[in-house]
Amino acid sequence: MNVEIIRSDRRTLAIQVKDGSIIVRAPHFATKKQIERFVAENKSWIEKKLREQAAEEKKLAAVVPLTEIEKKTLIANAKTDLARRAEHFAPIIGVQVNRITIRGQKTRWGSCSSGGNLNLNYLLMLAPEAVRDAVVVHELCHLKQMNHSSDFYREVLRVMPQYEETHKWLKIHGNELLRLL
Repeated sequence: MNVEIIRSDRRTLAIQVKDGSIIVRAPHFATKKQIERFVAENKSWIEKKLREQAAEEKKLAAVVPLTEIEKKTLIANAKTDLARRAEHFAPIIGVQVNRITIRGQKTRWGSCSSGGNLNLNYLLMLAPEAVRDAVVVHELCHLKQMNHSSDFYREVLRVMPQYEETHKWLKIHGNELLRLL
């Protein structure tokens, strides 16, 4: 196994498997023998992670990007659907929306500005309704709290108690959707 070692002021050894690479984070005082033993002890976990990542890459490589017609249809549907959801949740949260822009963002599901403008990803139209609601609620709550503090999440959960489940759905399936761009 090809292992990259990154030494720092940390106190413990840790292994990271990322993009098919194995990285060991080690304290400055760790010997090469200690690191080799640590890797050997965790060999089955490393191999499992490498297999999982290879399977995920294979699955994502099979995704066919959307056609221009499919994109235009999703954008048109998103303009209506996501605006309706924002209109529904804004008064519940106690905020006002200025403008909603629909985009094909490669790394974000939504964003907002302090001026009350929302940017939402049209790929949300391929997600379950509850996930679309969760992203809209998340962005609307930012109009009250422009951060990810405990107060922010308290507000999100007040409006949408099942937020964590929908957020988990995006973590699991989000990369598949983003590959469609």
